[in-house]
Amino acid sequence: LGRTLAVRPEVRIGLQLPRSEWMLAGVFGVLKAGAAYVPISADDPPEREGLAETPARAARAFEAYFSGYGLDPVKELSRTFSESAGYSEPVLLKDIAFVSHCEHHLAPIRGKAHVAYLPRARVVGISKLARTVDIFARRLQLQERMTAQIGQAIQDSLEPRGVAVVVDASHGCMTMRGVNKPDTVLRTSFWLGEFASDAQAKKDLLQL
Repeated sequence: LGRTLAVRPEVRIGLQLPRSEWMLAGVFGVLKAGAAYVPISADDPPEREGLAETPARAARAFEAYFSGYGLDPVKELSRTFSESAGYSEPVLLKDIAFVSHCEHHLAPIRGKAHVAYLPRARVVGISKLARTVDIFARRLQLQERMTAQIGQAIQDSLEPRGVAVVVDASHGCMTMRGVNKPDTVLRTSFWLGEFASDAQAKKDLLQL
């Protein structure tokens, strides 16, 4: 892995990643080179038909899993609409399914995000809210950080009166290994503006 990082793997495998993501690019490089294969037994050679292309397939899969790098959520949220007839109540998009990956073990994080904002004069297409969730989910993540990133991107782009993000997710690093607690769900939340300062507005939103 160290040798892979030394040759700037983000260039070698065609990925445009910032320096902070070199480790992830190194994982791609190892997979493409076939070095990630660990034989289960001497009777399971890496060159057999079912495994020969596995490193390359895994590298392609990782490129999809982590395709959020290089995408700009502000750009996704930049197309807004003013023809909302003065609507000023919460806009809430619930149950946005996502799959992310834990930055510590590369284990899957599966869950749903619930995103709301209080518009000023303009609203954004609801698909853009879902795309924003995906942009941040398709990176190596901590759920706490992802929750805040989604909310802050909406705030920075739309400048609404309030933003709320609630995320419920199951973490493979806890359900598949370690303490092995398969039914656990982590909930995180992020509040800005009126949702943060007005307890009744927060309560009303949670009841929707």
